[in-house]
Amino acid sequence: DPVPPLQVIRPEPCGVCGSRIRFGKTAIKCCQCQLLLHTKCREQCPSLCVPRPHHHAWPREGVLADFAPSTPPLVPALVVQCVTEVETRGLTETGLYRVPGAEQLVREWKRKLLRAGGTLPALSSVTDIHVVCGVLKDFLRGLKEPLVTFSLHPAFLRAAAIPDDAASETALRHVVSKLPPANRDTLAFLMLHLFRVSQSPDCKMDVLNLSRVFGPTLVGHSSANPTPLAIMEDTPRQCKVVARLLSLPPSFWRGFVGTEQENLVPI
Repeated sequence: DPVPPLQVIRPEPCGVCGSRIRFGKTAIKCCQCQLLLHTKCREQCPSLCVPRPHHHAWPREGVLADFAPSTPPLVPALVVQCVTEVETRGLTETGLYRVPGAEQLVREWKRKLLRAGGTLPALSSVTDIHVVCGVLKDFLRGLKEPLVTFSLHPAFLRAAAIPDDAASETALRHVVSKLPPANRDTLAFLMLHLFRVSQSPDCKMDVLNLSRVFGPTLVGHSSANPTPLAIMEDTPRQCKVVARLLSLPPSFWRGFVGTEQENLVPI
């Protein structure tokens, strides 16, 4: 039950081959089951349609708290494990988080980690560290709402837009403290990690580069179905938020997740 081809605004996986349909590319969406696919994959598409609920543009995996442990710091095990692995062997890699990992491996490992429950499979067997980076980014992008939450999204944009650095920092600290505990702890954990990445000369990923990569992933939009105009306007603002957050002193973030990270590393 296809409709005329449409343009993709947010990269989403093709329902047939699974690889991502890029921004601005033409795709086909079924009216009945909302399946999205590359125009070239139309032939392989099963002809009979199973109606299924309409899916939001923002993927639907659960909010961050659904994945967090019950005792602080409230950082999901998947996030801790990916970050630990990246810091163990990735801080000499050029283009960390910017160079994409193989999409199929990213999807496989994300599925493995999400299904694992208590004991996570060892990421040391993933040869390409960019795949581990991809799993982390894909997990954060796949949440029901971005890490900064839909309700606080406007407050983050406003705080980051304050021209005076000191005033902007004060406002951001205040907004961070209003986040749900799991979101706040996870943001703190990620900021400390990205700060270390920015400090590594080998990675060549300074604050500006990292904020471009993580703006859409961490800040996202203020609703699940943003208009094309909102997507266009939000992009530079998202980067500004992440750049400002990365300029906050590490001591501020350590206040949420503790000075030492031993208690975070899964045994």
